[in-house]
Amino acid sequence: MSTRQRGVAIVLAMGVVALAAMAAAAIMVSQSTWARQVELTTEHIQARSVLLAGADWARALLADDRRLGDVDHLGEPWALKLPPLPVENGELVGQIEDQQGLFNVNNLITEGKINVAQLAHFRSLLATLGLPGELADALADWIDGDSLPQPGDGAEDAYYLALDPPYLPANQPLIDIAELALVRGFDANVRARLRPYVTALPGFTAINVNTAPAEVLAAVIEGLDLGGAQALVAQRDRAYFRSTGDFTIRLPRGIEPAPTDIGVSSNYFVATLRVTIGGAQARGKALLARSASGWPEIVWRKYL
Repeated sequence: MSTRQRGVAIVLAMGVVALAAMAAAAIMVSQSTWARQVELTTEHIQARSVLLAGADWARALLADDRRLGDVDHLGEPWALKLPPLPVENGELVGQIEDQQGLFNVNNLITEGKINVAQLAHFRSLLATLGLPGELADALADWIDGDSLPQPGDGAEDAYYLALDPPYLPANQPLIDIAELALVRGFDANVRARLRPYVTALPGFTAINVNTAPAEVLAAVIEGLDLGGAQALVAQRDRAYFRSTGDFTIRLPRGIEPAPTDIGVSSNYFVATLRVTIGGAQARGKALLARSASGWPEIVWRKYL
């Protein structure tokens, strides 16, 4: 073999070695990536399992609370944010929030028909928040059972079918407040402004005066302005209202809320949970409803 041939053979051999080394490195990287993916998948499954256990923790806490009494207020254990709770290779963090301190948008409709009093309450809340009143008509049309738009600023089939893509109004109560994104006028800014004050619950619910923001109290109690509502919240922070009568006697003279509009107990709560296991994280939210037995049912749950 000539010197030139030997040189070509050496170069080819070096190339083969280099390719083999590159292939080996690629295989090692692939195996490492695959192993990490398997590890993360396992951790994520574990995180979701702990998330489900966290929801049961919230249900047990609310059940114990009901056994201790029917009055719900922000000084009770359920209202305290759960500090990081260690779990195997990670932690669980969660909190429970009363939903009956918020305005239930499904109160706008009673047996498929618009509840005029509740519509007025919602308009009052919108005004307090600096939002246009026509949003109330659009939402009422979205929930009510007919296809006739409100005479002022309603929106029914014709409006939604003209959109791209077209769709129809639900004509039924909201399941989740996130559905507001589909209703005319409820853009991201409006929803962000409303979020601390509204909820969507099954059926009609009274406002828990022990947990409601001042803006909601002012909206549902005719004649009570925001300043008066803020004063009531300040009183409540010192000593919660033990009954609707206890609350009513602290209202300014001449103001009398409708008995069905207010209460001092709650059945609906949202549990928000976050679980971290190793490098994986799972977040979830569940709407819990306390039943007659006291053990809360899960109305819905979702991963975030």
